[in-house]
This record gives sequence, structure tokens and C-alpha cells, in this order.
Amino acid sequence: MEALRQSLRAIAAAEMAQDSAHDLAHLDRVWTTCERIAAAEGGDLRILLAGAYLHDLVNLPKDAPNRAAASSLAAEAAAPHLVALGYSAAEVARTQHAICAHSFSAGIEPESEEAQILRDADRLDAIGAIGLARCFAVSGSLGRPLYAADDPFARTRPLDDGTQTLDHFAVKLLRLGDGMLTQTGQQIAAERIAVLERYLRDLAAEMGHSAPEHWFSR
Repeated sequence: MEALRQSLRAIAAAEMAQDSAHDLAHLDRVWTTCERIAAAEGGDLRILLAGAYLHDLVNLPKDAPNRAAASSLAAEAAAPHLVALGYSAAEVARTQHAICAHSFSAGIEPESEEAQILRDADRLDAIGAIGLARCFAVSGSLGRPLYAADDPFARTRPLDDGTQTLDHFAVKLLRLGDGMLTQTGQQIAAERIAVLERYLRDLAAEMGHSAPEHWFSR
């Protein structure tokens, strides 16, 4: 498995358009989380390994008009590499489905255990301490401000995470735990959501605002 992991990692390093939020370290973390979930709940590690390292093989910017197609394009690009590595036709198809279904924007329902695990693992990397770092890295690359200076927590304006970084917590990040498909993913998500909530309370206090408790309601 380690030799296969290194081969898949080398493919990603050579072909993936990396940024600081979608780099080899992200792929390593997703694989580690896949292993953790699979250890508790099952799943084919060969499929998960390939999905973890090739799911961002085509990585389009968050504001790209065809962003929703990125996972399908990545699945298509992964196929010849998987064949070259000795994956059977059935394994290629299973890996491609897991890659297609991992994406939030694609809206494809995961139909296999591996697809559910990969989706949970990828989304878990968007929350917690690492999720904080990745969120601000992406927003910085897009030139978005940290928050709306006159109303940071959108108390009197509509949320808009296309223009305000902080709004993304309320629009998406704080809700990711609700969509976890595995029991282990749900447990990890609860811990990481708590990290985000503590951060937002500390941030609000530093800015002289009250904590945005309305963001935390389920």
C-alpha cells in the first residue's frame, strides 16, 4: 500500500494545479482521515487511497463558472492513471464514483461506502483548525476581505460568502457536520465545529461584538 500511495502521490504532484489549500498536504490529510474512518466502519482501502490522492486532480478555482464540473473532470483524468497502476475496470469505476461524489458543488449523491467515506474525509478538512487556515487561504487568493467592516456577522444584511470571507462560516462551514454520512465522520465533525465556534466567539470579542450565536443554531 505504501508503494501505491507514493505512486498516486507522485501523480498528484505532477498534474494537480496546487494551491495552499489544495496541495499534497491536503491529500495526505484526507487519506489519513479515510484510514481512520475505514478502520472503524470498513471500506476498500485501495479505492479510498486512489480517491484521496486523485480527487483534486482537476482543481478549478472556487469562483470558476464551471466549478461544479471539477470532480467529474478529476474522475475522468484519474482513469488512465488507475489503469496504469493495475486497477481493474470495476475498481476504476468505483474510484471514479467516489471522486465525482466527493464534491460539495457537484451535488452527486455518494452511493458506495467508499464514496461516503471520501466525502466525509474531504469535508472534515474544511473545518477545525486546518479548515480555518484553508478558508482564509482561499479567500486571500480570491482577494476577498476578511469581513464586512460595518456588519461583520451579518446581523442587518444578507449573508454573502461570495464577497465576505467570514460569511462562509455561516453559509457553509458551520453546517458541514450536518451532512456527514458516517458515524465516525459525525464524531470528528462535532469536535471540529466546536473549534470554529470557539474561534468565532474569540474573534467577536476582539472586535468588540457579541458572539454570533444565531450562526450556531441547528
